[in-house]
Amino acid sequence: MPKIDASLHLEKKPPWIKVRLPSNPVFWSTKALVADLKLHTVCEEAQCPNRWECWSQGTATFMIAGDRCTRACGFCAVKTAKPFALEVDEPQRVATATKRMGLNHVVITAVARDDLPDGGAEHFARTVEAVRLENPGITIEILVPDFNGKDDALQLVMNARPHIFNHNLETVERLTPLVRSRAVYRRSLHVLRRAAEMSPGRVATKSGLMLGLGETDEELMQALDDLRAHGVTVLTLGQYLRPSPKHLPVVEYILPEKFEWWKTVAEGKGFRHVASGPLVRSSYHAADFHPEDDLIKDGLAVNG
Repeated sequence: MPKIDASLHLEKKPPWIKVRLPSNPVFWSTKALVADLKLHTVCEEAQCPNRWECWSQGTATFMIAGDRCTRACGFCAVKTAKPFALEVDEPQRVATATKRMGLNHVVITAVARDDLPDGGAEHFARTVEAVRLENPGITIEILVPDFNGKDDALQLVMNARPHIFNHNLETVERLTPLVRSRAVYRRSLHVLRRAAEMSPGRVATKSGLMLGLGETDEELMQALDDLRAHGVTVLTLGQYLRPSPKHLPVVEYILPEKFEWWKTVAEGKGFRHVASGPLVRSSYHAADFHPEDDLIKDGLAVNG
């Protein structure tokens, strides 16, 4: 297994890693709504640096299937523990939240549930269906685990007809065994390709990578090529930030100018929508992109 030299850890964050504290009352109303419906958000569980901004705009990324993950990825702040049973009313609670928030675009993610035969796929599908029923016309983006590469589990999710399918590659192939617990680089690429094949012309595929874990430019170039070869058209690139001393160290803080350069490179490789910057995360300004419209422009069918 590859190793990252802990001596390279950078304790002091550079000046461009700045987060504004909340002052907008919408932030507090969003926080209260999430608490009232007893929901989890990846914004809080993963310590997302943009949660103040997103919640102040009345948006959130809902994390379903509990707040306990069966995997222990080296970068992730979500706790690893034996999960509780699925809450059968959670799909409806998420749907109610999207309705009360007046969302036009929702992002739904989940912890890895390797304890379940389908990895939580049916619960994912039920949540998507509940949100669509409660909010006709809403754009539904899902950010899923790999379901251990099980096509039948993935099919359950795709049958629910999400508009945008997101599964993060997270890092380059060499670093995957260190960074992503139980994940396999090639399996993630397979999941992205199969999702599109299961919903031809009906879903846009999306993925993201973290920078600053020790990857080389050549390795990142290859990862971008691999994603394009598997049909991915939407890309996010962001700076890895260490959640705690127990997590992997930051090897390098990437300059904002370098992120801009990578955006240009990615667009040159054929990605249609690219968000690239130090604080960019998977669902960062997700509603600003409309990859589902690409399907219409290309003369393909779209799901309703």
